[in-house]
Amino acid sequence: MTRRRFSGRIADMITQYPRLLRVPSSSFFLLGVRGVGKSTWVKGALPEALRIDLLDEALYQELLANPALFRALIQDRRPRDWVVIDEVQRIPSLLNEVHRAIEELKVRFALLGSSARKLRRAGVNLLGGRAVRLQMNPLMPEELGKDFNLEKVLQLGTIPLVWSARNPAKQLEAYMQMYLKEEIQAEALVRNLPGFLRFLPIAALFHAQVLNIDGLARDAGVARTTVQGYIEILEDTLLAFRLPAFEGRLRVKEKRHPKLYWIDPGLVRATKKQLGKVSIEECGALFEGWVITLLRAERDAGRLEFDEMFYWASGGTGPEVDIILQRGSELIAIEVKASERLRDNFADGLRAIAELPEVKRRIVVYLGPRSARIDTTIEVLPLAQFLKGLNKLF
Repeated sequence: MTRRRFSGRIADMITQYPRLLRVPSSSFFLLGVRGVGKSTWVKGALPEALRIDLLDEALYQELLANPALFRALIQDRRPRDWVVIDEVQRIPSLLNEVHRAIEELKVRFALLGSSARKLRRAGVNLLGGRAVRLQMNPLMPEELGKDFNLEKVLQLGTIPLVWSARNPAKQLEAYMQMYLKEEIQAEALVRNLPGFLRFLPIAALFHAQVLNIDGLARDAGVARTTVQGYIEILEDTLLAFRLPAFEGRLRVKEKRHPKLYWIDPGLVRATKKQLGKVSIEECGALFEGWVITLLRAERDAGRLEFDEMFYWASGGTGPEVDIILQRGSELIAIEVKASERLRDNFADGLRAIAELPEVKRRIVVYLGPRSARIDTTIEVLPLAQFLKGLNKLF
């Protein structure tokens, strides 16, 4: 697919499904996976901005050879004018010039990127807090409106480019090929591409699971340290994230290894090459992961405020809690169940952490039609009711 057709399809999606993200008053980084709509959103939100697209190969090579030429491109900007730099991670050294322009010209920047790896290594801190960081996520239920369909979401995900495709399954396959070509090969992020290709589907199997680095390394046929680097690449290219374990210091031995989550159900399934109907075995992990990424997206959109997110688990095969949200000294514990029938054991993990005084609410989210209570203090919420009250969790 050409970049023009790619951008056109995303533009149609942005028109159909307006994003909830809002432009800050000051300079900002906007990060997100390819195809999520960053460039098109910024075009609509900042129509008068000067645009510098580093996917323009001639411009890219010119600025790469001489970053000082950047100054000439923006010399006519007035204070508080906007300048958009797309794919800023391709030339991290430009952040030196951006920093200088913010200080001397008082120009504001929208810095778009699909990878935080080179930025993290080579320059985000150079801006010294002068640019806030925003994240654009796959489409959320409120953005999809009446078109929200959980079955489709879990099967194909909600990356705009995929959601709008005539054949979403083929688009997902093409998407992963694009990721490998444009993020991994083009940026030379790995030395052993065959090893990384073996690693990816195994990492997809670990979606919503406690990370076992040794097992992952063994199955992928690479060194343990290499797997650790591969996981960092997934995180830096915004495809996945690690959820740390909460240490409640209860009277049980607690797990401390993080869990791995991909940011979109469709990406998980495309990586495993399983794009048919979602199986019963897949559904629980996909639903749990989607709820967790939705909570992160709501925070990124400024609609849900919390400081940290964790999971909790006792050692061995004991009870677990899928999500613990922390805001200040308050905790909210959430268990996610992909079931239409309510069962008493859904609350086992929530019962296990009841003695934590900081836990203000304990919630089970499930796919059934009715709300209820377990043990009088544990709330049971259908998905629709949970989504409706997201901004009032605390």
